[in-house]
Amino acid sequence: MSTDVDLVLRPATSDDAEELTELYLATRRAAEPAMPPQQHTPESVLAFMTGVIADKEVWIAEADQLVGFATLDEAFLDALYVGPEHQGLGIGTALLDLVKARRPGGFGLWVFASNAAARGFYHRHGLVELEHTDGSGNQERSPDVRMAWPGDDPIGFLRREIDHVDDELALLLARRFALTTAVQGFKHQPGREGRDPDRERQIAERMAAHAPGLGAEAIGRIMDVVIGESLEAYESGPRA
Repeated sequence: MSTDVDLVLRPATSDDAEELTELYLATRRAAEPAMPPQQHTPESVLAFMTGVIADKEVWIAEADQLVGFATLDEAFLDALYVGPEHQGLGIGTALLDLVKARRPGGFGLWVFASNAAARGFYHRHGLVELEHTDGSGNQERSPDVRMAWPGDDPIGFLRREIDHVDDELALLLARRFALTTAVQGFKHQPGREGRDPDRERQIAERMAAHAPGLGAEAIGRIMDVVIGESLEAYESGPRA
């Protein structure tokens, strides 16, 4: 696409590490409080950036100086930053278009839930939100959103995502069933007759805190089925 500046996009080299670090730190500072403060010293960020350039695919946007960059790792966009003085000029769109061309099958990314500007940017460019978290999985402990560009075969991309989650879910359900069976031997009243509504409500509320997009009521209905089926399997299964 055309931008409002004369832009060159090129792969990063080790010589770019310091300038990339400076741009990253300046952009993060300017984005507060929409983005939480980054957690590392400039020295550690420089060391990290040097490693990223060596190990991943990093593209730089230049317009007389370095004005933005994007970092790709397989099917994930790890970072896309445009310097605070060069935002709104089409540079982010140029970088994102490059990423789409490099990953025509689709890619994912994480964005902080509080970063409304970034989420809006990605929405306008065809990305969809797949997952909301409470932030317990990131260093800043700030709620975030997993987004994705589903590529040239959106249904195929999203079905592969579903298949991946289903595979993980099957293993988790098997563990849940096994634990439910194990705990029955320690209960005064095992099986379905010993169900504890207060305990089940607490489970749903705790789970909802980790998955705010679902809510406790929806999770409660799901867990009602999971617990019920687990106990039915326990009661109909073999006894030692």
